[in-house]
Amino acid sequence: MAITAQDIAKLRAQTGAGMLDCKKALEESAGDFDKAIEWLRKRGAAKAAKRADKIAAEGKIFTYVHGANIGVMLELNSETDFVAKNEKFLQLGNDIAMHIAAMNPKCLSRDEVSAEDLETEKRVYREQLSAEGKPADMIEKILEGKMGKYYAENCLLEQGFIKDEDKTIEELLTAVSGEIGEKISLRRYARYEVGEGIEKKETDFVAEVQEQLAA
Repeated sequence: MAITAQDIAKLRAQTGAGMLDCKKALEESAGDFDKAIEWLRKRGAAKAAKRADKIAAEGKIFTYVHGANIGVMLELNSETDFVAKNEKFLQLGNDIAMHIAAMNPKCLSRDEVSAEDLETEKRVYREQLSAEGKPADMIEKILEGKMGKYYAENCLLEQGFIKDEDKTIEELLTAVSGEIGEKISLRRYARYEVGEGIEKKETDFVAEVQEQLAA
């Protein structure tokens, strides 16, 4: 199949990859766009893997405020200050901040899940499966899948990206690292929501009115 300039432009618009990489991906995939995108993702992962041992100590602090109720702050790191000003890097930081505001992850990675929370989840799942009559050996196998889902729902790096749920945040970082050619890492984040953690007093409006009338 002949690869046209329009095909290359279309793939570039979809992925943000360079023109030569898009041309190569389409050639390797015989013009199949889905396979070409997968080829580019793998290439990006390979590039990023080569730089895994590099130190990413530069970067930028990103902030995002949704309405007046939710605020996010995160630190996204790169190897050089130059890349921290790159358009793709800036877009990545803004996208992740928006994702955090929307998805409210409990922690950055599964390594940060407390042992207490982990045991609580496992106990609840075991009790549910046991009540369903599942045999003990099967429960442990099912439990692995249940915990995988738990991590995907609660750990930022394993959550499906809100703009492309087929790609996790970790895969998004890897892809952009490959495109830019530098190691990019998400070090930490904080999410704030107005009223979060404050025990709110519940008021019985009818009783309050009656009390005032009786005074």
